[in-house]
Parts: sequence; structure tokens; C-alpha cells
Amino acid sequence: MIARFKALCLDATDAHALGRFWARVLDREMADTGDGGVRVDPRTGSSTESIWVDPVPEPRTVKTRVHLDLRLAEAGAAALLAAGARLVREPDSEVSWWVLADPDGNLFCAFAPGAESRPGPFELVVDSADPVAQATWWAGVVGGEVEVSEEGHASVTGAAGFPWDYWVFDPVPERKSVKNRMHWDVDLTAPEPSALIRAGATLLREPDDAVSWWVLADPEGNEFCAFPPRD
Repeated sequence: MIARFKALCLDATDAHALGRFWARVLDREMADTGDGGVRVDPRTGSSTESIWVDPVPEPRTVKTRVHLDLRLAEAGAAALLAAGARLVREPDSEVSWWVLADPDGNLFCAFAPGAESRPGPFELVVDSADPVAQATWWAGVVGGEVEVSEEGHASVTGAAGFPWDYWVFDPVPERKSVKNRMHWDVDLTAPEPSALIRAGATLLREPDDAVSWWVLADPEGNEFCAFPPRD
């Protein structure tokens, strides 16, 4: 294991508006981070499932490549729509879930209540050209087991620090073309990311006067931030 999953991050043209939306949808608390961004925290005070929302000047221009799947507390997406989500697709003969967009245009999926799953996020989904290779690579970084479906979807379960049930890599025909609007952070087990780079990550930015972490990309170009081990 090279690292542990740390947190999920969202870019937004209006970080406070997007933070308020996700805090309402997930029944969380929103905290101002003091740098123009916000953090959406569980009410228990644990940071395990924190979502950071960071301000960026550029708007979203292409389909969201990374998204969350949510389990609803009650049948129907009315509460999500009332909170400010936009309906993109209703359940039909092909899919059994709702596809929605948050106020910044990021797509996410909402599933009917399940007897064995609590309401809220249960999957982090990443579009991939080679889902099996991506799942295998990330399991090599953060641990966990890889499962592959007959349809070619690959998922990681049991990854260190991962707060949800499944980390899913979905097959898509299109390649990544712009910076992801949603990314994840990891905590390194070593003081620096040389093991990650040897494993196949690309270094995009080193720590400097502005940031104290490394910015890297995985083998398919998905950006992620790597932090030194926490005390």
C-alpha cells in the first residue's frame, strides 16, 4: 500500500452555492475553509467523508468524468430537485436510477432506497478507457480487492481510507480531454511520492509557496493530490 484515500474534492465557479447544495442533499454541515472554498462534513465531526469544494474561474465544459452514486432515503428524486438539482434522465427500461446535475452542472446518479444500504453516497464512479487496468492500479496504490463484472465494469472494495462501498471504474469510449471537475486526495505512507511515480503516476506539480502537497495524475490522466503522512 502506497497511500490511503483522504477526501473527495469538487471544483466550482461558486463554491459556497455548491457546498450549500451538497450539505443539504447529504444532510451535512458546511464549513468555510477561509480561502474561498468550503468543506462539507458529516454531522458526527468525523472527516472520513468530507467533501472539499474549491473555487475555480473556469466553468464546466464537458461531461463529468468522475461522479458519485447516491442511495435515496425515500422513493423518488423530489428532495434532490427541491434542493436545486436538475433532472437529466428518469428511470426507464434501460436504467433503474435517476441521473441529475448539481448547480455547477456535475452529473450524479440517485438510486432507490435499499434494505442493505444507508442513504447517501455509496459509490465513487470514474469513467475509464480500461477499467480493469485502472481498478488494478488503484488497488495497488490504496489496497483492496478488484472485482470485474460481465459488462466490463471494475470495482475496488476495501481500499484503505475509502469511505464508501465501491470505487467503480466504468468503460467509456471517449478519452479524458480536460481537467476533471471532481478529484480525490490521498495521504502518502512515505514522506514523498516517489513510490507512486515508480508505479506509473505522473508528477504535475511539486509543493511550493502556494501548496504543500503534490499534484499527480494516474495512468489515464485523472488528477489527484498527494499529502505527506499525517501525524
